[in-house]
Amino acid sequence: MGVVNVHLELQEADFHFKATNAEGQSIDIDDGTAYEDGKGHGVGPMQLLMMAIGGCSGVDIVSILQKGRQQIESFSIDVSGAKPDGVSPSVYETVEVHFILKGEIDATKVKRAIELSLGKYCSVSRILEKTAEISYRYTVNDESFEGCVIS
Repeated sequence: MGVVNVHLELQEADFHFKATNAEGQSIDIDDGTAYEDGKGHGVGPMQLLMMAIGGCSGVDIVSILQKGRQQIESFSIDVSGAKPDGVSPSVYETVEVHFILKGEIDATKVKRAIELSLGKYCSVSRILEKTAEISYRYTVNDESFEGCVIS
């Protein structure tokens, strides 16, 4: 069984933590909503989940497309999650992931890679699907394609 170890340490601001992994890479985590001005000193924990699903699926998709001999020139991912206000815990109910790729890429191979990632390989999407409806869309060389809901 794989074990993941991270260390979090409270910084000078009340809700600001520095999280560090075993390799020494770190990220600032904070809750901007806890401050009067609404500005924290890092990424919010729920924002990290949206970053995590984008990063997890992005890594999968690059790997799958490279194995399929697709030439990626650029790749970006926009993630949007919706959760209710005023309740605790407030978990994501919907997540939409938009993949934007350019290069010598076959759009049907992109769709297959996305569905393999979000539906099978990406651990983050597998966790989030327990509370959220996850959908995707994608753009290849400025041509937009509708995706579907992953369940």
